Amino acid sequence: MRVWIDLTNSPHVLVMRPLIELLQGDGHEVAVTARDFAQTVALCERLEIAHTVIGRHRGEHVLAKAAGLGSRSAALLRWAHAQRRAAGGRRFDIALGHSSNDVSVAAAIMRVPSATTFDYEWASVQHNVNCRLAAAVVVPDAIPQERLERYGARGKIHSYEGLKEEYYLADFEPHPAVLAELALDRSRPIVVLRSPPEVSLYHRFHNDLFAQVLERLQRAGAQEGVQTVVLPRVDAQRAELARGGGLVVPEQAIDAQSLIAYADLVISAGGTMNREAVALGTPVYSTFQGRLGAVDERLIADGRLRLLTRVDELQLRRKDSAAHVPRIRRDPRVLLELLMTPLEH
Repeated sequence: MRVWIDLTNSPHVLVMRPLIELLQGDGHEVAVTARDFAQTVALCERLEIAHTVIGRHRGEHVLAKAAGLGSRSAALLRWAHAQRRAAGGRRFDIALGHSSNDVSVAAAIMRVPSATTFDYEWASVQHNVNCRLAAAVVVPDAIPQERLERYGARGKIHSYEGLKEEYYLADFEPHPAVLAELALDRSRPIVVLRSPPEVSLYHRFHNDLFAQVLERLQRAGAQEGVQTVVLPRVDAQRAELARGGGLVVPEQAIDAQSLIAYADLVISAGGTMNREAVALGTPVYSTFQGRLGAVDERLIADGRLRLLTRVDELQLRRKDSAAHVPRIRRDPRVLLELLMTPLEH
């Protein structure tokens, strides 16, 4: 069987990595395309996932996104046709993506069945495309199905238990090499901070919650010895953070999961890193200021995730190793089988 997997953002590499390994272990041919955005390509290289780089992020404005969807889908089509010719006319049997509209569009034009997965239900523009074109929509069981039916997902929804992070981190064990790489001292508190999606941190959003947290952690570094590692999403953020001083800002993709496991606290404006912290047993605050998704709603209700609304709510303390909760490890083959359901028909 020939399987096409498209990766458009950094977390998607982590989600798909064990699925790629399972498919290859079962003897299937897997071809991976990757968009040049954030650490997507760097993570493919670090995890030794063979891939072809196609397209780049075109910006946050709706018109830019539309242009990006059109141009990258067309580029994927050209690549897929070339792959088909190289395979003697044999097309892909299925295409898989994590909220990748590009591969959904390209696969639909080529009449290749596709499946999509995601765990945040309020990206309405994105889901109106991928849910309508995909033959299977794979999501956590925390998301009520009625929230997805308006996107055209009725009859296509396949739910899984728990967090996607519990599946792709099932075989993960932290490695201390990342601490040496970043020159971190384990005897002092370690905080991991993930930037929001916006490109500018200080100038456009100087008074927002993230900027206030950043200033609080810079003071804690100077006065309390707290070591703050900031993981930027794009190069513009990296340069801006490095100029601020008092922070550890990696210059390239690192073993972020090991860093999270060794950290005393994680603060993230995004979703994946928050849930990685939950899955690895590290206390975590969310500074997300958009509409909460069902997964985070459940984690907050269960006390596994704390929503930070004011900087004075932030508590900087060492992680209590005695209160460690055993990790939940789930079989990634469950996710793979759900994504492959279009082939059952």
